[in-house]
Amino acid sequence: MNPQNPPVTTLTGIGFQTANRLEKLGIRTILDLIFHLPHRYEDRTRICPIGSLAAGMTALICGKVEFTDILPRGRKSLICRISDGTGSISLRFFHFTASQHHALKPDTWLMAFAEARYGFSDLEMVHPEYTVIAHRDLAMPDSCLTPVYPLTEGLTQNTIRKVVKQALSWCGQNGSMLTDWMPPSILQHYGYPNLIEAIQTLHAPDESVSIEALQNGSVPALKRLAFEELLAHHLTLRRVKAKAKVWQAPAFPESKQETDHFLSALAFKLTDAQRRVIAEIEADCRENHPMMRLVQGDVGSGKTVVAAYTALLAITAGYQVALMVPTELLAEQHYRNFCAWFAGFQTQVILLTGQTKGKAREAVLQALADGSAGIVMGTHALFQESVVFHKLGLIIIDEQHRFGVHQRLALREKAQHLSLRPHQLVMTATPIPRTLAMLQYSDLDISIIDELPPGRKPIVTSVIPAERRADVINRINHWVDKKRQAYWVCTLIEESETLQCQAAEKTAGLLMQSLPDVRVALIHGRMKPSEKEAVMQAFKQHQLDLLVATTVIEVGVDVPNAGLMIIENPERLGLSQLHQLRGRVGRGEGDSYCLLMYQSPLSDTARQRLGILRDSNDGFLIAEKDLQLRGPGDVMGTRQTGQMQFKIADLARDAALLEAIQQVSDCFFTEHPHAIQPICERWLAGASIYSEV
Repeated sequence: MNPQNPPVTTLTGIGFQTANRLEKLGIRTILDLIFHLPHRYEDRTRICPIGSLAAGMTALICGKVEFTDILPRGRKSLICRISDGTGSISLRFFHFTASQHHALKPDTWLMAFAEARYGFSDLEMVHPEYTVIAHRDLAMPDSCLTPVYPLTEGLTQNTIRKVVKQALSWCGQNGSMLTDWMPPSILQHYGYPNLIEAIQTLHAPDESVSIEALQNGSVPALKRLAFEELLAHHLTLRRVKAKAKVWQAPAFPESKQETDHFLSALAFKLTDAQRRVIAEIEADCRENHPMMRLVQGDVGSGKTVVAAYTALLAITAGYQVALMVPTELLAEQHYRNFCAWFAGFQTQVILLTGQTKGKAREAVLQALADGSAGIVMGTHALFQESVVFHKLGLIIIDEQHRFGVHQRLALREKAQHLSLRPHQLVMTATPIPRTLAMLQYSDLDISIIDELPPGRKPIVTSVIPAERRADVINRINHWVDKKRQAYWVCTLIEESETLQCQAAEKTAGLLMQSLPDVRVALIHGRMKPSEKEAVMQAFKQHQLDLLVATTVIEVGVDVPNAGLMIIENPERLGLSQLHQLRGRVGRGEGDSYCLLMYQSPLSDTARQRLGILRDSNDGFLIAEKDLQLRGPGDVMGTRQTGQMQFKIADLARDAALLEAIQQVSDCFFTEHPHAIQPICERWLAGASIYSEV
């Protein structure tokens, strides 16, 4: 037990059962309780005249009981009518006792707090919190806003308010528990209060703090704690990066003959941006400590060939390469590309996914273990314990945001037996807003491919209502007459893959009926890999005209002749995902179009988002806007473990704070190194996500 931070059971009134319930909220110690902040506040600081209430208002009122009655009709309820001279209101209780009925007798004075809403005849409050008082003059509103805490089953607001109060007074008596690790010069520079002041303010805001300011994050106390938490995450990842510099990695010597041969065999020339990023990677790989580099590039900027070039550096140095991707479809596509690019080289390229079974799987595992396979493509199947590498020297992770931090770390452990760490190249086509990249990827060096290959024309995007579906179907006929191909994308339905596939099947059936002369096929996530592969090959070879798909085609599918995309219900997806989907067209010589077909009516936010996509093809601008509108969990893809979880900070609300994080973290490393460990422990104790990724 840490005497500086004792368990919650030290406080009075917390027995075994309450401690268990608190643990469900991640609260084990007194400090956990201190940092369990309210998620909203109620204003009980003034008594509101009953006559001024309107439906939807939440208020504290005081009145005298006129009558109390039990209504048998419908669901049995206890009704208590109170008035204060300005008006009257009913208090309704569906769960009540005989003693409660007796206590609410006429002429009794009450204070009650709840939301006013319309009942059978007039305004009423349902199950208000109430207190019986001896007289109106004894009505005492609270002196500060009332905190409302996140709860779990079996815990009440009253219980948690009482124990938080105790914890705060315990910290007051044991000052060393809440050491403020933020230097006074930084607090002064940003106008932040000290730690104890900030915590007191957030648990019990006085009359100078408004509910609005607490909600929008403009209160200095909230800013200060959010800033410290963001800083702790950033410092932790910087320490991971510094630690990595100490590890040994294989140095890949220059192999000019092989790289020249590789480049001359390509059917296209690299862009200046690709060459610049390759030079940064080559410089990293010549060092004998691990490269940890993130390559960002908009859809179609040519990241895969940069990955292949990096793989070449590893295999010519005698090491193996693992390339991990989020979907089998993408793994299969990379596998085909790499087989073509490495046809002239003495290396075996293999594929390992969850669908690789039986003898085929045994052969793949054997080839990796004995070193006969140089490059393996795979999904998260590459993590499995049975996968053993002979000499892993490079890990490439495509669409990093689909995996999260720990998975990128787990794969690295696969080279432990060599006492060397592999180089890591992480790629994403979801442009990451600069502010988010500073935080989420501060353990990586960042390269950006900020140029598209020549000849790629911007995609013309239109936003149209679903009522115009007949026009859209007609347009497909004209498009196919020109010997061009199209995608029809059915977006997610309530996060259910089964429903999503059913919707796609239904849409494909309707389109086949409406377009008898068009060759229509369907692809979705529940099909067998061999079926998906057959459909994609047929589409690539123009044996099909229209591909109806779920969002499974979001990444990696490349068919230059497909220049028209219809996305149904685009309002269900985030901007970054829509931009990814749109990037499947615009890959060939001709003009390309994307139609966003929405269901009316659109919310203001949805209208704004679709407008941004219509007006811009710049992935980085789109990602910045997406972060402002939706928050980081959505921008980065799925909200999974492995992505950062915050107690207090909210990246959408607190994005402006990130600007200063880099500078302040430099200051900690140079002037306050002793404060780094305790500040990281305070915010990330028990968070294994960064341990050894």
